Amino acid sequence: VALLTHTAVHPDDPAFTSPTKAIGREYDERVARRFAKENGWAMVDDANGGWRRLVPSPQPIRIVEQRAIASLIEGGFVVIALGGGGIPVVDQVDGSYRGVEAVIDKDLASAMLAAEMGADVLCLTTGVERVALNFRRPDQRLLDSVDVDETRRHLADGQFPAGTMGAKLEAALNFLEAGNGDVIITSPYRLADAMNGRTGTRVVSAR
Repeated sequence: VALLTHTAVHPDDPAFTSPTKAIGREYDERVARRFAKENGWAMVDDANGGWRRLVPSPQPIRIVEQRAIASLIEGGFVVIALGGGGIPVVDQVDGSYRGVEAVIDKDLASAMLAAEMGADVLCLTTGVERVALNFRRPDQRLLDSVDVDETRRHLADGQFPAGTMGAKLEAALNFLEAGNGDVIITSPYRLADAMNGRTGTRVVSAR
């Protein structure tokens, strides 16, 4: 079952004043500046030489369809949910929801849902087979396993800046802090091998 999912965020999340997620097509500078003026968009010159719109990336606080997802799982369905982190909404006084222009980090939202569902393992797929320290440097070191304390230390040391593996590791910490099982980070092509312990990086509560 593919389920369109809404993810609630706080309307006062600081992210709304500091857009960071680039979305949509690229524009030339003239058009980008016009859209910024006409629509109030935040625009950025990306690495490819074009300009793109920036939107906020607030923290997820609740998966609106969580009970429906749980019911479907209990009924034996495989549920595909939280595409792109979910559709961002904020609560209204009358109990309804209002959509907001934002992009929710898919890993953070997935970790929240997995924890609420009581999942034994959270698998986060990415473009590489294993997490690496000193990525793409001569002293690069691949990680087979890393615990919570090591993960926090590496994040604090700046090993995983914005736009790299940092969000996945933060999601892993959130999942583990909720008292659930392990986290596996690997590529989609090696997921089966990683689940069987033959590759991937496993993030654990303690060694």
